[in-house]
Formats: sequence, structure tokens, C-alpha cells
Amino acid sequence: MTLDWLASPDAWIALLTLTVLEVVLGIDNVIFISILAGKLPAADQPRARSLGLGGAFITRILLLLSITWIMRLTQPLFTAVGHAFSGRDLILLVGGLFLIGKATREIHHKLEGPLDDAADVRGRTTLWGTVAQIMVIDIVFSLDSVITAVGMADDVSIMIAANVVALGVMLAAAGAIGSFVERHPTVKMLALAFLVLIGTNLVAEGFGQHINKGYTYGAMAFSVLVEMLNLRARSRAEAVKLRGGPHA
Repeated sequence: MTLDWLASPDAWIALLTLTVLEVVLGIDNVIFISILAGKLPAADQPRARSLGLGGAFITRILLLLSITWIMRLTQPLFTAVGHAFSGRDLILLVGGLFLIGKATREIHHKLEGPLDDAADVRGRTTLWGTVAQIMVIDIVFSLDSVITAVGMADDVSIMIAANVVALGVMLAAAGAIGSFVERHPTVKMLALAFLVLIGTNLVAEGFGQHINKGYTYGAMAFSVLVEMLNLRARSRAEAVKLRGGPHA
């Protein structure tokens, strides 16, 4: 691993492109971490987010340093239901099912769970239990991210640099995203729906059915835009009501 790429304009372009891509691919990870951390006491939430993102960074670096092993994960292991499954397929399949199950359970709790159970659930949730769950899904997200990085850059140091910059951006944004999601129940439900969608994509990928991520992220961006407009409209309506306006 050398730093000769520092003098290459093409390498800097690759670094910028890969960094942006890593940040975009990390959005779903930040959402997942924010939702899990939100179940912890307020004092433990920043630590959980930092440990979760730090664990994701370490996982990605270790995977980047094991590119030969990563490439072997794409080799078929066995064939079933008309599809040749590789190690990567199995990891994506298990991770997708885990993500769907976790998000569905959270949605069920929000819709059907007793209101007075929130404090009890928060009390039973532990910091290290949350970090362990984050690490499980980090492996899946990191694997997808690393395979993408390998296809876009030739030098491992460029890939590591992109992940370092992306980690800094996500660490800076994680707290604000987590607080925003917790303050707005409808946004939290939307985030959980995103996780179900992402988990479905992972399961489809595990069965060899590629879904263009542009469709997924495009749908997510449109949904977020609509929800932001809804929040803006509600905020204005509440402000008019407080001022004793005509609609109060």
C-alpha cells in the first residue's frame, strides 16, 4: 500500500467520488444506528452511535485489507432454487432478513405496543447489546460498501482514505439525525420503512436479483421531501394557532 496516488489528479477524483458514495451508502447505516441508539438512556446514546460507526469503520478497513478473501466470497458455493449461492449472497441474505425482522418488530412495537411500556423497554436495552446488534448489520453494510470500493479504485489507501472522510461526515451527522428522528414519530416510522426496503433489497441481492440502488435511494429521497413538507406545514399551523390566528 503506497501513497503515490497523492500526485495523481485521477486518484483525487476517485477519492472524491468514492467518499461521496461511501457517505450515501452509509445513510442506511446511520438510520439503523440512530433507531437502535434511541432505545437507550439519553446519556448512552452518543456513545452507542460513536461505537457503532467506529465499529463499521474498523470492519471496512479489515475487509479492505483482505481484498483477496473478499473476492473469493463471490465464488459460488452451492446451487439451490436455480441460483448459485456465494458467501456474499449468504451474508446479504441473512443480513437482509435480520434488518427486515428488526425493523418490522420496531414498527409493530410503535403501532401495537402499550404506551406505558416505553420506559420498561428503555430500561431493558443495554449499551453493549445495542452495539452488538449494530455490529451484526455493520458487517453486511460494510461488505456491500467494500465490494463497491474495490470496483471503483485500484489503491487500497484511496479506499481507506475515503472511508476515513466518510466516517467523519457520518459521526458529525449521526447525532443530529438521531435527535431529529426521535423528535418526530412520523419520521421514525418512515426511517423504519426505509430499513424494511433496504432489507428487501439485500434479500433480493442474495438471490441474485440486482436492484438498482438509484431506485431505492430515489424513493427514499422523495419520501423524505414529502415528509419535510408535512413537518413544515404542521409547524406553520401550530405557529398560527399559538398566535391566535384565524384558524386557532
